[in-house]
Amino acid sequence: MTNSIAKTPILGRIKTRLVRFLGAWGVFFKGFIKHPVMVGSIMPSSDITVKKMLAPVDWENCNLFVEYGPGVGTFCRPVLERMKPDAALVVIDLNADFIDYLSKTIRDSRFFPVHGSAADVQQIIADLGHEKADYILSGLPFSTLPDQLGPKIAAETYDVLRPGGAFLVYQFVKRARDFMAPHFAHIDSGYSLWNILPCHLFWGWKAK
Repeated sequence: MTNSIAKTPILGRIKTRLVRFLGAWGVFFKGFIKHPVMVGSIMPSSDITVKKMLAPVDWENCNLFVEYGPGVGTFCRPVLERMKPDAALVVIDLNADFIDYLSKTIRDSRFFPVHGSAADVQQIIADLGHEKADYILSGLPFSTLPDQLGPKIAAETYDVLRPGGAFLVYQFVKRARDFMAPHFAHIDSGYSLWNILPCHLFWGWKAK
């Protein structure tokens, strides 16, 4: 019994040191292990995927950028680098570990990490003083989300986007497009080979 009690804090210290040693990779891996259905990948997106995904964004006319499932901030920093000084980036994640990590590592007055569900995006941005989003980015694995959550998120996203805004989605399977199609009449598509794993890219545009 004493042995068992003694091992618990030791294991806890080892885990803490491992996470610190691995940094962002450790936090991402921990998040994947805890919520594989919500994270969808064991590896963050590559720089090439990030650049390709963000290429169509009109930053001069972007006042509010939203991201679902930011993980350890792979897209957050590039988005903040491109955004105007008076724009805002709201990131939403159900994983408290990711939100805690981002809150501690990204110091920017334009950055708002929120622990919550993408299905509540309208309420979340309203609570922050916004009515519409210009762009919404998502790497959530739509096809494996539970309880019809995928269709609900797609519908809520369309409603909260301004006319002319876009839903940016990167996925390992083409099926993500099926969740977008009922709402977005115009969907551009691409592919990023230099990613682990290679992924499909979609940009769903809301009519002006």
